[in-house]
Amino acid sequence: MPQTYALTVGKLTRQLPIIPISDELAIASFVLLGDAELTDYAAQALATKLPADFDYLVTMESKGIPLAQELSRVTNHSQFVVLRKSQKDYMRSPLSVPVSAITTSAPQRLVLDGDDAQRLAGHRVVIVDDVISSGGSLEAAQALMAKVNAQVVGQVAVLAEGAAAFRTDIQFLAPLPLFPRA
Repeated sequence: MPQTYALTVGKLTRQLPIIPISDELAIASFVLLGDAELTDYAAQALATKLPADFDYLVTMESKGIPLAQELSRVTNHSQFVVLRKSQKDYMRSPLSVPVSAITTSAPQRLVLDGDDAQRLAGHRVVIVDDVISSGGSLEAAQALMAKVNAQVVGQVAVLAEGAAAFRTDIQFLAPLPLFPRA
C-alpha cells in the first residue's frame, strides 16, 4: 500500500497520507481545513456546478464550513447554515437525526438549531460537503431538510470517495479512491 496519494483537483495537487480505518480498508486523508488555496479554488469551481436558483447553502460541521463560507461569498448568498455534530446550549428547539460516516466509528448525530430550521423552512437548499463517501452524512442532512420542509436542489463536494464517484445525484470536482489494507 502506498504511503501517500497524489490528489489533483484542477490545477492543484496535494499529497494525502494513506490512513487505515479498519482491518480491510484505508483512505487517503483529505483535510480541507486550513488549505485556503484549495478552498478558494474549489468554491470557484463548484459555483459553476450549482443550480441556478437556490436560497441557502447547508453544510455539516466541521470540514465543510470553510467551503460553504467561500461558496456563499462567491455566489452572493449572505448566510449559510451549519448542521452541528452535537446539541449546543444556545440552540432553541433543535432537531436532530443519527448519522453514520466511514471515518467515524462512534455513533453521531446531526443537529439543526431551531432558528435555522425556521430560516430554511420552505426554501431551496444546496448541501455542501468536503468529501462524499458512503453518503451517511448526506442522508442525515437530507432527513433534517425534510423535517423542515426545505427542498434539496443540489449536493456538492470537493471529492467523491470510492463508489460515490459513480453517483448521479451529486456534483464534485475529483474522485478519491479507497485503498485495500494489506
